[in-house]
Parts: sequence; C-alpha cells; structure tokens
Amino acid sequence: MVLRQPILYAEEMWRRQRFYVLLLLGVGVVASVAGLISGHGRLNSTSAIFLVYPPAGLLFGGALLLYRRRNHVQVTEGGLRVSNLLRSTVIPWDQIRGTRVQPLARHFPDTRRRYVPPIAKPLLPKDALFVRVRSDEALLIDLRRRLGSRLVVDDMVAVPIPDPDAMAWEVTSRLPDRTGTNLGGGRRRRRRAR
Repeated sequence: MVLRQPILYAEEMWRRQRFYVLLLLGVGVVASVAGLISGHGRLNSTSAIFLVYPPAGLLFGGALLLYRRRNHVQVTEGGLRVSNLLRSTVIPWDQIRGTRVQPLARHFPDTRRRYVPPIAKPLLPKDALFVRVRSDEALLIDLRRRLGSRLVVDDMVAVPIPDPDAMAWEVTSRLPDRTGTNLGGGRRRRRRAR
C-alpha cells in the first residue's frame, strides 16, 4: 500500500538485533532445562538465573517489533505524517515545497559522514524520499525536535522507505497548486510593429 510505508532504519535495526532475541530465548531454554536436569528437578540459583532469559528475550523482541511497527511514513488528509517510536508529526501540505527521490548518501555530506550511525550505513546507496519544507523556522525547529537529526537537516526531511518513487508521486499529487510559479515554457512572441 502506497499510503503508509515503514522507515527502513527500524527494519535494519530489527534485522541486526533479531539474532540476540533468538540467542536469549535459546540459551535461556536450553540452560534452564539442563540446570533442572542436573539438579534433579530442584531449582538452584544457577538455573533460576537462566529462567529469566526467555522472558527477557520476549520483552526485547517485543520492544523491537513495537519500534518497527511505530516507525513509518503515512499520507493523511492533513499532510505527511512521519512517526517514530515515541512521537509523530504531521507536515502540512501547504508547508511542503517539493519532493525528490535520490540516494540517502546525499543527506549525509562529507562533513557529516562521521556522524552516520551504523544502522544507516547499509542504507546509504539506496533511494530515499527527500521532502523539502518551507523555511518556517518554528516548523523546522519542531521537526528537528520531534524527528531528530538523522531525518531532518536544514529544510530537508530524508526518509529511507521501500518504495520512495510511489510515495513521492503520492505526496506531489496532494500538494496545493502553486499559483504564480514560473513553469518555464517557450519564448515570448514579438509584437507586431504597426
């Protein structure tokens, strides 16, 4: 569905961390059973510690799935909604100047390359949705506070999503018509001399 797409930062986090969830579950179950068998069915301190691993693994996995579910971009009637784990913000249609699709590496110029988080490095060559926002300082401060510096730089919001072309088309189709915008065109005809 085009109207809602997950942010790939959360998908990459899930891809990297799911091994540890399975490790906690596997070690917890195997070590607990081994501890109970070696202790002849009695619970000792060693096997009791390993009984905590499976619930911890389930809790960690649940938190990762919640993080994955809450990070998305969605087209709504009021604007483009960008959500992360704790916050969500709507960029009104009249505040969006335009959209582009280009590699995510363009969002991190050479001066900011060392600040690229490890989760973003595999996503750098992939295409992302770039949304240029009007230079309303209050809106830009609010966007930076709510979404963070990974998504917002200057007046640009860069969001890595699975199908940025479809989302860019959807966003562009909902932008209000710009009156008075120079769309280019042919040369003006000369007036006839009388």
